[in-house]
Amino acid sequence: MEQHRIEAFLKALSVNAHSSVRIAAAGKVVYVDPFALKTAPHDADLIFFTHDHFDHCSPEDVARVSRPDTVFVLPETSREKAASVTAGRRVITVRPGDRGEALGFPFEAVAAYNPGKPFHPRANSWVGYVLEIDGLRLYVAGDTDATPEAAAVRCDVAMLPIGGKYTMDAREAAELANRIRPAVVVPIHYGSVAGSPGDFARFAAAVDRDVRVLKLV
Repeated sequence: MEQHRIEAFLKALSVNAHSSVRIAAAGKVVYVDPFALKTAPHDADLIFFTHDHFDHCSPEDVARVSRPDTVFVLPETSREKAASVTAGRRVITVRPGDRGEALGFPFEAVAAYNPGKPFHPRANSWVGYVLEIDGLRLYVAGDTDATPEAAAVRCDVAMLPIGGKYTMDAREAAELANRIRPAVVVPIHYGSVAGSPGDFARFAAAVDRDVRVLKLV
């Protein structure tokens, strides 16, 4: 039964590009970091931002998916920079470690940062999210390295950046997947803004066989 639920959930999950995630489940449409969209469906009930870099908080793409009643969840430290895309909408702000609920979806904010690299400082309090949808836990890690906070996540499906430089690379992400052991891991954040298409093969080869690797980018 659990495998059947996961397979049904995976059919509702897509990545249009980079780290832009869409989930159509439980009668709602949820986006995480909408970016590089080619159409304007205006179907978003709920939008999560992990942080305010251009490839994660894109005004043009928010305009393509949002409606007047769209609800936003974003780091408290990104509220000012995101104001142009969230104006007039309900906004929920979070800090790492926070738990909350939006439109019936429980979520947890997980610290996302680079130890020893300047791109995503821990002091910025940027995040990834664990979303509870249809009884499953989905971890969308955001731009992070393999931190202790990431290693403590427990989830059914994990979406991990693998492109390196701004985040963990393919080998580091595989080591994290082997440690947290989701049923399914989906690599993201490679092949365009960062990393190369070949990162997928390097990542998949290093993930333990009992963790399924799914290619959506």
